[in-house]
Amino acid sequence: MPTKYETLLEKVYEINDLGKTMAVLSWDREVNMPAAGITARVQQMTTLSRLTHSMSTSDEFGELLEAAAAELNGAAYDSNEASLIRHLQKSYEDARKLPSEFVVRVSQVSGQAHGHWVKARAENDFASYQPWLEKNVELVQEMAELYGYEDEKYDALIDKYERDMKTAEVRAIFNAVKAELVPLRQAIEERGTAVDDSLVHQHFEIDQQKKFARYAAAAIGYDFSRGHLGTVVHPFATSFSRDDARITTRWNPDFLNPALFGTLHESGHAMYEQGTHPDLARTPLARGTSLGIHESQSRMMENMVGRRRGFWQAHFPVLQAFFPKQLSGRTVDDFYRAINKTHPSYIRVEADELTYNFHIILRFELEQAMLNGDLAVKDLPTAWNDKMNELLGVTPPTDTEGCLQDVHWTRPGFGYFPTYALGNLYAAQLFETAVSQNPTIIDELDRGQTTSLVAWMRENVHQHGRKFTPRELIQQATGQPLSHEPFMRYVTEKFSDIYGL
Repeated sequence: MPTKYETLLEKVYEINDLGKTMAVLSWDREVNMPAAGITARVQQMTTLSRLTHSMSTSDEFGELLEAAAAELNGAAYDSNEASLIRHLQKSYEDARKLPSEFVVRVSQVSGQAHGHWVKARAENDFASYQPWLEKNVELVQEMAELYGYEDEKYDALIDKYERDMKTAEVRAIFNAVKAELVPLRQAIEERGTAVDDSLVHQHFEIDQQKKFARYAAAAIGYDFSRGHLGTVVHPFATSFSRDDARITTRWNPDFLNPALFGTLHESGHAMYEQGTHPDLARTPLARGTSLGIHESQSRMMENMVGRRRGFWQAHFPVLQAFFPKQLSGRTVDDFYRAINKTHPSYIRVEADELTYNFHIILRFELEQAMLNGDLAVKDLPTAWNDKMNELLGVTPPTDTEGCLQDVHWTRPGFGYFPTYALGNLYAAQLFETAVSQNPTIIDELDRGQTTSLVAWMRENVHQHGRKFTPRELIQQATGQPLSHEPFMRYVTEKFSDIYGL
């Protein structure tokens, strides 16, 4: 006779399998599916979305959850069982707030909006995408009311990506970052030190880029026996299990950085999922605990490892072998400085570490304005350009390089963007703690190796999946709540060295 928890677990497995099946269809839509298949694919994903929502919000599931919770009353807080019950109770409560009809509408609009965005982005035609963004804004406004909130409407949305985080907290920490980043950027500009990045702006054969991208991903610890690298318009990582965590990137034949650092970034995401504990398999705990913590792993591998001088002392000779014509006669220091040049840019995913957070602050503020009805969608291009000029001193020449550049607003995903900047802060705090506990990490990184760093992350972050909230995890791993100070120490030391401050 199975226990109440075992009965619940079987239902959880079924719901998880349906969700992963939908993820496979989503991945295929982005990577392989012909454009003509979009209508059928939307129908397929909508059906799965409706079934998953129905199963996970049913009275039957609620009764199973309640019975299992009573049976496990008194279980250790950090046990897998108690952690799963907590997660399911929160998810069940939230999911029950969304009517099935609303979930179907979200799937239908998102499925159609994605194709219109791809076309609008390619053709620099915001007007053609405007009606679909208006639909998504209406959906997030409705979603916020369905979820409910105490303070700000945006709280209801950010909580779904960074549990228990409030808009006011994010605003305060972003303001603190901005207050210290602006003077650092100004000091660099006043110093006037020129950094030549022309060596990464050459013609790099895409076939060779693909080969080196695989080499670099493996070098930082991504397991290709449990992974795959695909090509997309907008890079992402996804996992169907800890043994099938896939990455994607895009290729620019005249600029090395997007594919190379995009691959390292997505590898960091996938390594998190590959590192979840096997006992969490087929449950919603076998994922990153929040998008901010998830982003900490990708930004750490992209920047703190992938843009580290020591990493390239070991791997630059290999890169030169792939591109002898472009890189012969160039030094490791030439390359290190080129890939760390700081300057205002239009594209978020290509921004340097110093300016990246400004891109996120821009989106964070615009999302709130649209959500609250203070900014009409038709006025987004102008508002975007004005804020780019205010924060970065540049104005995108096209909407493709401006408000159409990101995939996130093809779905009602407001609240997602802040997690990118939070990820930078989490990354610095986790990295600083890891090094303080195991100083050999630095020696290894300066030999191009990540073994000890990845082992620390496996032990303190990856294996736990979603067992703990992000607030609990960062406190447990570092002994401190989230702070912007480790990030500022990191970028100040790094860029002061590069620019001779």
